[in-house]
Amino acid sequence: MTPSNSFCLEVSGSFACFTRPEMKVERVSYDVMTPSAARAIFEAILWKPVIRWQVHRIEVINPIRWINLRRNEVSAVVSTRNVQQAMTAGSGTLGLYIEDERQQRAGYFLRDVAYRIHAELSLMPRRAGGEPLMKYTEMFARRAGKGQCVNQPYLGCREFAANFRLSGGGAATAMPMATPINETRELGWMLHDLDFTNPADPQPRFFNAKMVGGVIEVPPFVEARG
Repeated sequence: MTPSNSFCLEVSGSFACFTRPEMKVERVSYDVMTPSAARAIFEAILWKPVIRWQVHRIEVINPIRWINLRRNEVSAVVSTRNVQQAMTAGSGTLGLYIEDERQQRAGYFLRDVAYRIHAELSLMPRRAGGEPLMKYTEMFARRAGKGQCVNQPYLGCREFAANFRLSGGGAATAMPMATPINETRELGWMLHDLDFTNPADPQPRFFNAKMVGGVIEVPPFVEARG
């Protein structure tokens, strides 16, 4: 029987990019969704400081397909110093001029993707303050079942919006139930998530990923390596 704090979402989209951190110039996606990207989808539906999402399985539904795209991107960000000066003075110049900062970058992305992602919701003991876990599980089930979200879920990059529905729920976004692809392959070292033990300097953690019959079993975060 599935624990009451475990949930499964079906997500899909036309494009996806789960960027490999070792690619410094051009964006190149991992072959499949990363656990951190899956966590971000759950958090887009429900996030509170007191809760944590732990992704433990990713099922690949559609065949892995690729596409090359060239996009216009902005090569700069607003400096922290300018933001601090504007906050102190009450006004300031925080804009970027696209024509001056525009650059074209090629990317190697996934297309026509569909996944089933499984995660467990848990509470942070120091922040829970005695609140029951059921309060948040019911809140998530209600929101996901209605197709509601705080932010639009996305597939790696914010411009690649994700359709989602609660598996077995009543969400309106249509995606037929299907078995994972019949494919087994070594995926190599994949980003698990960021370690925010030191919020000022979060560190990436990786795990040796393998897809067996279209399913990636995600180990606990404590087993991931830096």
